[in-house]
Amino acid sequence: MTLAPSLGRALRTVIRWHGPLAALTALSALLVPVVAVAWLLDDRTLLGTPVWAKPMKFALSFALYAGVLAWMTSRLQHLRRTGWWAGAVLAVASLAELVLIVVQVVRGRASHFNVATPFDAAVFGTMGALVAVIYACTLVVAAGLFRTDLGDRALTWAVRLGVLVAVGGLSVGFLMLGETPEQAAAAAAGAPPVTSGAHGVGVVDGGPGLPLLGWSTTGGDLRVGHFVGMHALQVLPLLALALARRGGLDETGRTRAVWLAAGGYAGVVALTVWQALRGLPLLEPDGPVLAAAVALLLAVALGAVLLARSARTPPAVPAPAPVPEVTA
Repeated sequence: MTLAPSLGRALRTVIRWHGPLAALTALSALLVPVVAVAWLLDDRTLLGTPVWAKPMKFALSFALYAGVLAWMTSRLQHLRRTGWWAGAVLAVASLAELVLIVVQVVRGRASHFNVATPFDAAVFGTMGALVAVIYACTLVVAAGLFRTDLGDRALTWAVRLGVLVAVGGLSVGFLMLGETPEQAAAAAAGAPPVTSGAHGVGVVDGGPGLPLLGWSTTGGDLRVGHFVGMHALQVLPLLALALARRGGLDETGRTRAVWLAAGGYAGVVALTVWQALRGLPLLEPDGPVLAAAVALLLAVALGAVLLARSARTPPAVPAPAPVPEVTA
């Protein structure tokens, strides 16, 4: 089986689920090799990272996000028409976001938080409005999913909890819009604004970062929780499907496993956001963050042990009812 026919069948399936989101999935996926070639040919950097790193990350992220959301909207039992239109608007807004990111890369300018010129400020303002649209559309789909039964409790709750955690991850983006101390000091001194908001905490955006991801290695970075939270949309439903395929747990056991995983996943998102707000790099947590991480790990491990024990315990067999004596 060659790759092209497989991708073609996958795309036709996504089109049946939701045409506009399928188009976003396909265009985002097609952008990946284009960006990869541009990355090889263009050695420019922006704020310390290769200029094509951001479009690569966003293209991959949107391809995953849109593909899974297309499947979810196709399963809606309530708000079906509203959910379809929410998905369509989300697809257009996301594509516009990608276009603006690429335009700024071609210009050699930062797309996020850049207000150095009127054009840059207009691009950043437009992107902020687009993100708000994407957020609102995701909420609409989430509302429909919470009234949808997928026929399997574990998968149903995986989808519901996945989209809920994803909304939380999207919400982290709003924390990046606040004024930094450096920006406040510059404004107080009467300097013209160059940036507005930041994803770094305790450091200026553009310092040393992890390969490809670019997450700061010298200070806090809100992009970690933002990224991890958004992709609960894929992780939790895939977990539910894997549990069903593997067997060993009944529907109740798989549902409990999904709840446990969702709680642990949400805990990781909250922990990474807290760590970032403390100005700490992802790979350099301090004592309180480590203690919280250990506590979360132990809680999830304990839950997994209890779940495994309950799965091995056979259900109690009720004692047979006494047979009434028959007297002559």
